[in-house]
Amino acid sequence: MSALEAAEEILAKLKWAEKAQLLRWAASDRSNAFPGIESRPGVCGGDACIVRTRIPVWVLDQLRRKGVSEAEILSAYPTLRAEDLANAWDYVRSHKDEIDRLIVDNESA
Repeated sequence: MSALEAAEEILAKLKWAEKAQLLRWAASDRSNAFPGIESRPGVCGGDACIVRTRIPVWVLDQLRRKGVSEAEILSAYPTLRAEDLANAWDYVRSHKDEIDRLIVDNESA
């Protein structure tokens, strides 16, 4: 039995109030919910990247910190879209310590 099938079985046994609580928990668990951003083992060391690419979010933020404009970033990375940058900046805001650490680690490498 898959985890999803087991969850469906359990869900059928829950009262309405319990189902409502479960939905609230699921809706609030957005720790890994960043559209357009993915982390894959074996790709860029597992760092968060723009989907469809191997471009790490920290690289884009490092460029932005150095004063490179969004237009220049999009020109340098033709596979990127403006939406990708918006997703990256959302990720950076929520993972500032991680991004700071990755930038420092890669500058000293």
